[in-house]
Amino acid sequence: MSFPVSYSYGYIFFSTCLFLLPVTRISSYIHDYNSTRVLKRYRNDYLHAKDQIMMLRFFTKLGFGGRSGTTMSSLSRELVFLILQFLDEEKFKDSVHKLEQESGFFFNMRYFEDMVTTGEWEEVEKYLSGFTKVDDNRYSMKIFFEIRKQKYLEALDKRDRAKAVDILVKDLKVFAAFNEELFKEITQLLTLENFRDNEQLSKYGDTKSARSIMLAELKKLIEANPLFRDKLQFPTLKNSRLRTLINQSLNWQHQLCKSPKPNPDIKTLFVDHSCGQPNGTRAPSPVTNHLMGAVPKTGGFPPLGAHGPFQPTPAALPTSLAGWMANPSPVAVPHPSASAGPLGLAAANNAAILKRPRTPPTSNPTMDYQTADSEHVLKRSRPFVITDEANNLPVNMLPVVYPNQSHGQSSYSSDDLPRSVVMTLRPGSTVKSMDFHPVQQILLLVGTNMGDVMVYELPSHEKITVKNFKVWDLGACSAALQASLASDYTASINRVMWSPDGTLFGVAYSKHIVHIYSYHGGDDLRNHLEIEAHVGSVNDLAFSYPNKQLVLSLVWDAATGTKQYTFEGHEAPVYSVCPHHKENIQFIFSTATDGKIKAWLYDNGGSRVDYDAPGYSSTTMAYSADGARLFSCGTNKEGDSYLVEWNESEGAVKRTFHGLAKRTVGVVQFDTTKNRFLAAGDEFTVKFWDMDNVNLLMSTDADGGLPASPVIRFNKEGILLAASTNDNGIKILANSDGIRLLRTVESRAFDASRAASAAAVKAPPTGTFGPSNIPIGASIGDRAAPVAAMAGLNNDNRSLVDVKPRIADESVEKSRIWKLTEISEQSQCRSLRLPDSLTAMRVSRLIYTNSGLAVLALSSNAVHKLWKWQRNERIHKATASSPPQLWQPASGILMTNDISDTNPEDAVPCFALSKNDSYVMSASGGKISLFNMMTFKTMTTFMPPPPAATYLAFHPQDNNIIAIGMDDSSIQIYNVRVDEVKTKLKGHQKRITGLAFSHTLNVLVSSGADSQLCVWNTDGWEKLASKFLQMPSGRAAAPLADTRVQFHSDQTHLLAVHETQIAIYEAPKLECLKQWVPREASGPITHAVYSCDSQLIYVSFEDGSVGVLTALALRLRCRILPTAYLPPNPSLRVYPLVVAAHPSEPNQFALGLTDGGVHVLEPLESEGKWGTNPPIENGAGPSTTSGAAGSEQPQR
Repeated sequence: MSFPVSYSYGYIFFSTCLFLLPVTRISSYIHDYNSTRVLKRYRNDYLHAKDQIMMLRFFTKLGFGGRSGTTMSSLSRELVFLILQFLDEEKFKDSVHKLEQESGFFFNMRYFEDMVTTGEWEEVEKYLSGFTKVDDNRYSMKIFFEIRKQKYLEALDKRDRAKAVDILVKDLKVFAAFNEELFKEITQLLTLENFRDNEQLSKYGDTKSARSIMLAELKKLIEANPLFRDKLQFPTLKNSRLRTLINQSLNWQHQLCKSPKPNPDIKTLFVDHSCGQPNGTRAPSPVTNHLMGAVPKTGGFPPLGAHGPFQPTPAALPTSLAGWMANPSPVAVPHPSASAGPLGLAAANNAAILKRPRTPPTSNPTMDYQTADSEHVLKRSRPFVITDEANNLPVNMLPVVYPNQSHGQSSYSSDDLPRSVVMTLRPGSTVKSMDFHPVQQILLLVGTNMGDVMVYELPSHEKITVKNFKVWDLGACSAALQASLASDYTASINRVMWSPDGTLFGVAYSKHIVHIYSYHGGDDLRNHLEIEAHVGSVNDLAFSYPNKQLVLSLVWDAATGTKQYTFEGHEAPVYSVCPHHKENIQFIFSTATDGKIKAWLYDNGGSRVDYDAPGYSSTTMAYSADGARLFSCGTNKEGDSYLVEWNESEGAVKRTFHGLAKRTVGVVQFDTTKNRFLAAGDEFTVKFWDMDNVNLLMSTDADGGLPASPVIRFNKEGILLAASTNDNGIKILANSDGIRLLRTVESRAFDASRAASAAAVKAPPTGTFGPSNIPIGASIGDRAAPVAAMAGLNNDNRSLVDVKPRIADESVEKSRIWKLTEISEQSQCRSLRLPDSLTAMRVSRLIYTNSGLAVLALSSNAVHKLWKWQRNERIHKATASSPPQLWQPASGILMTNDISDTNPEDAVPCFALSKNDSYVMSASGGKISLFNMMTFKTMTTFMPPPPAATYLAFHPQDNNIIAIGMDDSSIQIYNVRVDEVKTKLKGHQKRITGLAFSHTLNVLVSSGADSQLCVWNTDGWEKLASKFLQMPSGRAAAPLADTRVQFHSDQTHLLAVHETQIAIYEAPKLECLKQWVPREASGPITHAVYSCDSQLIYVSFEDGSVGVLTALALRLRCRILPTAYLPPNPSLRVYPLVVAAHPSEPNQFALGLTDGGVHVLEPLESEGKWGTNPPIENGAGPSTTSGAAGSEQPQR
């Protein structure tokens, strides 16, 4: 049966689910309390979760089918997956696994592993029976045999002869028909005092180890069994997909009413909804109004992101590889991924564990149904729930363009190809490999035949750093390499490549060695790893995504240098490697000089694909940018070149592109761009093809001078193209966008370099931010202190005085001198004091809502204030040009924290805002309160002091998990759903004053009043590092001075704020990269925060001023004096305590003042930004970091 093509589909869908679930689960979807009570009356009339084995039979009656019924339609099958997700979210674990078994759609490997590990043999076979039977095929037969054999041996090991005989007769006798001799041998084990006396079982260990070894073998068999194909991976679904569909159905029904209400009173779900008396109000769109919420039984927040339910368990092979294996080359046979050989008595070999296909490492190894708060024993449930925005987001009605459907329909034209030569670089030796930085796309990495590796900054035409070939630790090298270097200490570079995030790059040399460098911006390039990878030349390398693994014909961890996998099987030297991932499966293509193509999973189990490249050529493979299409280009020994696209599902060439030379000199190199174009260096030109047309589109000789087969490389956006020349140069070609990019960055760099020269010629004006003999905003490294004192800051011995800044011609510089922008009058900026009719008390915490349309403040009297801007055609976000409304619900209540017996003046207020702006969690020395931001009602309170909470932070990937800093110096990791403190972190000596998560590094950084930073691993909550702030000379911090932390939008660099300094650290090692110390005249720093794009830092001071720093170099670019936003009042000392940055407007921020006022500040519309870039520091140009806002806002 297929669903009718009408809106009633949603209602049928809901009605079906209704009979399957306890009514309390459904009732809690309705926000209206009356309808909730109506539905709860029916709870006992429905099946208990454990008795829901009848589900699929019920579906069959409705025409949905099942394993034993008619074949389910695609939509009906997807319905089962939605129900599985819903049951798991509501923790009906027994029902989940019964439905998996009865439907046979999804084999939960994690659940199967748990049952095998605990020896629940009856349940193991019952679960398997939903997917296969003993006699289905040889894989299935061996699976059941191994299980029953293990059960039999365990009975013998326990001296339980009666049970062993029962297993022999009932379970193992079925195999006698296939192998009578084996059955006799198994029977004879009953006569032995210890079955280990049998030679084949002599190495049988204890029960635990035997189960572990057997489990490894079972997983191999299951992954190889064709009956389990497409059943080992759960489809990727957004959280609570079932609820979303139900909301859409109910809203559609209500929209049919004559006068729909914004909040309809739905009394029941068992009949079609009909409206009551019309109220004349038009309801919102049916896809944006949400009538159903989360189920209160479980409490807490629905899981998010990678910690959500049903993370897919990858199948043995991705679809692309499976297709290749189905059509193997007639001259090569792929290695089997599992052996389904004859049944045997001996236990599985331990080596099988290492040889089985393994899922590549993930950040969450538990997979399947495990969420971040999974527990074996469910604690008492919370009486409240916070609905994740994933449950209630409007449905996107815009058309979706799928990559596979866009081919041939792209809006790009041939004019978008970079063909204009804009510059020529001179590396000085033959270019062998190039790669553009993946983020800062004006940086070009170059490797030469002399072993030199260099980074060019294209707008300035300069090499910003150069490294010559040198073995870093010769003593650690093999004798063969030492002998080779002794006779010839030179090496050519075969390949250079950036890591996906641009923080590392690798260099493959012609002699054994691979170097990994870490890049920290500007000319800051550091040795990271030296790996003696192969005997002989290292022809290629690549970083796999997303784990920063280095791929040669071996796989290394790029962070530690640990060898993880070895891929052996090529008979000729490996020419190139191409790592990729699809459907959460990571794999690697490798090609050899004999034209063989192999594919490997991240294990040691041999190649999964063995195929021939066209013409048996030395081939390079590459995917289109969207990962949807696979291409290869190569040249064979006869000089014939082939550029082709592959059909991954069939393992065959899909199309061959025409236009390459018949007898090519050298090996043709190629690249892809824009998911539309291919380019190859051939016949002294660069040739271009449209991916959907086999004929040559066009070519360019780049004004001449190219070699026969030039090295070429696009930047990420495809607007720049680098091509090597025959005179040891590099030509940069650009399209109109590329030319515009280079001119824009070049003009900024020119302004900055002029400013640098001016700063060297003339000291800037003195003021409250720095002494006259130090450049304003200078870091500690800039000051004229002894070199030894500077070296200690970063725990290295590099001398900063050796770094020479790049300075343009002084004759040009003297004409214009950079000057710090100082704003001292209200006419020089836009400022707005937010209207306030409530009692004015000191503002302790301040934050913008994530929508950018409101500001939330927490005062020292424990009262919250919320200002909202009314959205209209002119106003789309908070602005200083229009006053907002101090918002209160109709009830007039205030959001007031519990203060118990605490003195508000002694309390440390803190709050955290949910990502959908619906809830705020807050404390002011008493219990932690949870407020509804729409009604201001207190939903619950918990964790009474002592100790009292001093800082709150939501886990970025699971908003059930909250990190709570306490005044006793501990950090409690609290699970809201089960009302349990999962762990306590101890490492500080004084109260916690800051917490920040990095979802990229999977760490939590904490800061305390002890001026200490600590890094904790969020997987096991171990402490990874700790470091005390470096106090400036002559400065003494207050005994309980706050230290705040916030991650940069790159999730790696960390802003640390202390009353004495601003510092930038690199996590997780906490290496201090920069430090900025204000002059004492400005008073202590009260707070600081990144702008939303992490390009600026807003810093407030006790003298009332605000500084705007560049985040890259910590240089002051603008100073705002209190007279610019405060009315003159000599008798009242007012200054900002907290700063909040707008979530989407990088030049807007808000200040929370000691007099209770909140001010919003923006630059003049004519200016558009705060000041201009200060002098360049040590050659570091303006940052080109993306302006995308970070994933979370810091708490103030």
